[in-house]
Amino acid sequence: MTGFISKRALRSALLTLATVAAGATTASAADKISIMVGGYEKQIYLPAKLAEALGYFTDEGLDVELLNEPAGVDAENEMLAGAVQGVVGFYDHSIDLQAKGKFVESVVQFSPAPGEVELVSAKPPEIKSPADFKGMSLGVTGLGSSTNFLTEYLAVKNGLKLGEFTSVPVGAGNTFIAAMQQDKIQAGMTTEPTISRLLKTGEAKVLIDMRTMEGTKAALGGTYPAASLYMQTEWVDAHKDTVQKLANAFVKTLKFINTHSGAEIAAKMPKDYYVGDEEGYVKALDAGKGMFTPDGVMPEGGPETVLTVLSAFKKELQGKQIDLSKTYTTEFVKNAK
Repeated sequence: MTGFISKRALRSALLTLATVAAGATTASAADKISIMVGGYEKQIYLPAKLAEALGYFTDEGLDVELLNEPAGVDAENEMLAGAVQGVVGFYDHSIDLQAKGKFVESVVQFSPAPGEVELVSAKPPEIKSPADFKGMSLGVTGLGSSTNFLTEYLAVKNGLKLGEFTSVPVGAGNTFIAAMQQDKIQAGMTTEPTISRLLKTGEAKVLIDMRTMEGTKAALGGTYPAASLYMQTEWVDAHKDTVQKLANAFVKTLKFINTHSGAEIAAKMPKDYYVGDEEGYVKALDAGKGMFTPDGVMPEGGPETVLTVLSAFKKELQGKQIDLSKTYTTEFVKNAK
């Protein structure tokens, strides 16, 4: 009899534990979010790590896991596979994906400019414009990435055809720098702090600067919304409360960026992001933090510019009707606390 009671009690206890565990899992799953960042040490994606450092995710009752993926295209693939719920990457992927029958949307727009620079090597031959890219190897973060898109557009705009140059996936930071030092690339598109590191050593110089609105309009013909939090539309529609909490956290972060100095912002970031040059990191941040929107709202006319740029060289978009209203939403940022 004792053995019977013991087994029954054991089964009851195990059932109770399983029920509690299942409830805890369900509760935590509701607020547990995984976001893939296309290189969270890049200053263009600063809001992701800064929101975490400021505790804004926690304030909203969210358990956000930030995952690092240097190439935006790989981050996008992780989201489409369901491994993560969102991506901090370039808005242009939402247009590119719609042409392939997949619907994603920017829910918080971080910037109206790419924050990218086309750097050219100080080694011969001299490159004076993208028209000189013919026969060159050009560094991009990854094939199919936004840096790849912009590189191809600049080349085509300046009279080249796809195939007359080679896009080489070299990432950013040390891998990008090594590729240029070893002459594996003669030019390449990258962001801060990689830009400042190469300019400081004199190993590269700026060919096209899209860190400012003026430079962006000159290179691309208009406002070019870039860094954003984008998610699959189906997921957004099914988890509006969670998306609103994310929007609340990111809008607060954007306001922090717009009301604090580069030094104050840098103090919140991991020290290894400085790559041994805190002064250079802060200087680049002070010069470039104006690229961030103050409120997460998509800039007027921006989606049209992105579509025009992509359509110039992507056959998948040529002749297709793209509904830009389905590539972003301002619902959540406008309702942000």
